[in-house]
Amino acid sequence: MPKTPDYFQNKTIVITGAGSGIGRATALVFAREGANVLCADINGDAAQETVTQVNDSGAQALATSTDVRNRTAVEEMVDAAKSAYGGIDFLFNSAGSAVRRSTFMEIDDDLWKETYDINVNGVFYGMQAALPYMLETGKGVIVNMASMSHKRGGPGTSIHYASAKGAVFTMTLGVAREFASQGIRCMSISPGPVETAFQRSAATSEALMEQFRNDVPMKRFGQPEEIAELVLFMCSDACEFMTADTVYVNGGGGWR
Repeated sequence: MPKTPDYFQNKTIVITGAGSGIGRATALVFAREGANVLCADINGDAAQETVTQVNDSGAQALATSTDVRNRTAVEEMVDAAKSAYGGIDFLFNSAGSAVRRSTFMEIDDDLWKETYDINVNGVFYGMQAALPYMLETGKGVIVNMASMSHKRGGPGTSIHYASAKGAVFTMTLGVAREFASQGIRCMSISPGPVETAFQRSAATSEALMEQFRNDVPMKRFGQPEEIAELVLFMCSDACEFMTADTVYVNGGGGWR
């Protein structure tokens, strides 16, 4: 994966949403490569479970109970990684949620605000907290979780979520270009449907799940480990000219 053998040894990644799904899978992939992992999640017990799995693999990990909607909590998360491991090399803003499915006219102020608090503010706070540490060393990689939905708009079920992920896409592009000359790379990932608890937490119906699946030419959902391996590649030294872009991972679907 990386050009340099043992590239990730003793480097540190902070992962939000690390208590399950893509976040947990990414923690385990980076642990496999010898990285230190700070596992943050609003569910502290779930984060600790991920840490236990990481530690069982022989790597070093630390759990924090972090609500990414709270700037102070995010700053404390980043400070904990710096205190424990001496620095921060990578940040993966994986935490996110559609909260619940809704038609456009039924989106109320509370749903709109909560969607943006989790998906946009969480990424914003994470980057503002981590960037000073990265700028001190003149290097660092940030990967943000966008979504294929920003291409489709989420009509009928999740315009609020698609809009928020569009903001993540745009914010990533701006940060990447602003800090590119200072050794920072910043990218996003825009997956199609992935087999995680995300769909259940948003109360996605079986009919809608089947619609999502049928829209993918491979006729399956992605797996969290597939996204995790992509995060590893993006953070590696395999292609350090890569920044600002989003990477679409969708089994060939999601465009209509």
